[in-house]
Formats: sequence, C-alpha cells, structure tokens
Amino acid sequence: MTNKNLVLVSGANGHLGNNLVRLLIKKGFRVRASVRNIQNPDGLKDLDCEVVQADITDKSSFVKALQGVDTFYAVGAAFKLWAKNPKKEIYDVNMQGTRNTMEAAAEAGVKRIIYVSSIAALDYTHLPTKESNGYNPDRRDMYYNSKNDGERLAFRLAKELGIELVSVMPGAMIGGEALLPLNVSYGVLRLILNKKIPMDTKITLNWVDVKDVAEGCYLAAQKGRPGERYILANEKCITITDTTILAQKLYPGLKLKIPGTVPKFILYAIAGLMEFSAKISGKPPVLTTKDIAMFSGLQQNFDISKSREELGFNPKNAEVAVKEALDYLIKHKELL
Repeated sequence: MTNKNLVLVSGANGHLGNNLVRLLIKKGFRVRASVRNIQNPDGLKDLDCEVVQADITDKSSFVKALQGVDTFYAVGAAFKLWAKNPKKEIYDVNMQGTRNTMEAAAEAGVKRIIYVSSIAALDYTHLPTKESNGYNPDRRDMYYNSKNDGERLAFRLAKELGIELVSVMPGAMIGGEALLPLNVSYGVLRLILNKKIPMDTKITLNWVDVKDVAEGCYLAAQKGRPGERYILANEKCITITDTTILAQKLYPGLKLKIPGTVPKFILYAIAGLMEFSAKISGKPPVLTTKDIAMFSGLQQNFDISKSREELGFNPKNAEVAVKEALDYLIKHKELL
C-alpha cells in the first residue's frame, strides 16, 4: 500500500536530485532519498529525509527503496558526455537503469513516476523546439541516444505496467545548492571563471536555474498529464562566449578575456589533441571533435508554452540564472 505523502527521489546526491529533495521537504512531503553510495550522503546530512542506498543497475535495490512510495521522481542516471567506453558506461547504464527502475516501481505498487529526461531528447530541426516535434534524429552522442531511447522505453513500459508517467526535459541546469563534482553545466561556468575558455566555439547552452527545474518536477507530479512530455528550460539559448561577456560585465575585477574567434578547422585540431590526451589520462577533455560537430552553432531555443500553461512553470530568465550561479561559485571558493 502506498502513502500519498511519501515520495522517492533517486540520484539525491546529484545537482537536480539534491535541490528537488530540499524543495519537497519544504512542501511538506515525507522524502526518501536514494544514493548510489550510502557512505557519501554529503548533500543530505542536515536534511529531514530518509536516506537509502539504491543503484539503477540493481533492480532489487529499487524494489526495496520504492516500498510504500506513491510518487517516484526518477532523477538518477549516468550524466556525462564523455567516457572511455561511452556505449557501456553511458548508454547501456541509462537504458538498463530505466528498465530496472520502471519494473521495480511496478513491483512496489508505485502510482506515478516523474521521469527526468533531457532537452537532448528533442528534435532541433524546427525552431523554436517544442515537445510535439518528436525525438532528436542526431545519433552521434551516446548520452543523447540514451535520453532519446530511454524516454521512449519509459513511456512504453509505463503503458505495459499500468503506471502514470510524466516526462520532464531540463535544459543546462545551474544555480541552487551544488556539490563536487560539479555537473557538466556548472563545469562550463567554472571554466569561464578560471579563464580556461580561450576560443569562441560557437556552442550555445540553454541556461536554467535548477531550483526552477525542481519546481517544474513538483508541478509535473501535481498537474502533468500521464504520457506527456514537458520542457523545463528557458526560451532562448546563449553562447558560451556571450556568457563570458556577461560574466565580464558582472565581475570586472576578475579581468576575464573574451574568447577569440578561430577557424573551425583549428577548433577541430585542438579538440582532437584534447581527446588524444584524455584517452591517455582518463580525464574528460574540455572539448571534443564531436562537440564541435554536433553543438557549434546549434540553437537550443524552445517553445515552453505547454509547460507554462499546463504546469505553471515560470523560470527566471537565463541572464539572472547565470548571475546567481556565478555569485554562488565565487562565494563557495572550494567549488572553483
């Protein structure tokens, strides 16, 4: 039997998961927070929630974690854009994780799942991008593939298993509480502040405050229609270079330099060297040739009217989100 007031948030040590746990506690829910490594619940130690161990690669751990839960916020996933073996470390983990958690939820009697997908699972060929455009036809990135295929699998399993499932698709989340290691989006801001972006890559990001995304997840649980997808992002994207210009205006004392423009073939050459170095060191490269091919010049602009009208989603604009996130990084020097 489920308890209307008991919710589970997976990936509770992650950026979105942690901020969502905090929000749901404030809203008066009994929150169960699952983490992969129970020895490392750093972001949860002062919060009024039950912390349990569960790993998306271990279905039985989720059957246990989901006992008595009414609503499951499925946040936990492998969130990285680079790996030595991307199919095995990213795609297979996320696909198997979706199947495991969905089947575990059905076995535990969960009524409703808020499935955290990504704007990666959207088709950008017509702008502004909207949910009804369908799925991303670009198959060059294993993380993107895992989000496209994982969401489709989740909807199919929800139908077969008789669970209400609502998908939410966040943009590049920054702001709110953050822990090390920082997520990919926050990592870009850190690179900007540390003057590690010397050239204009023409890569754009759709910045959105993680607290707004957490609110969007909660609203999706309250108002979202089962079988529907909702974009949780801002209307406009901003290039990394324009983000640097904004940071330069906000913090003139940091003496940030605006990245210089270079021909694309030079970008490819630099990215190739970084990839070669990453294969030796095992550390993710700052830039890859795939990043240039897929994202340089890609406009990530969205029609978010569905989320606004059906959920009441109302994010702060990208410039405000960036300012607050930069303030947070500078204040918490250990994150830099």
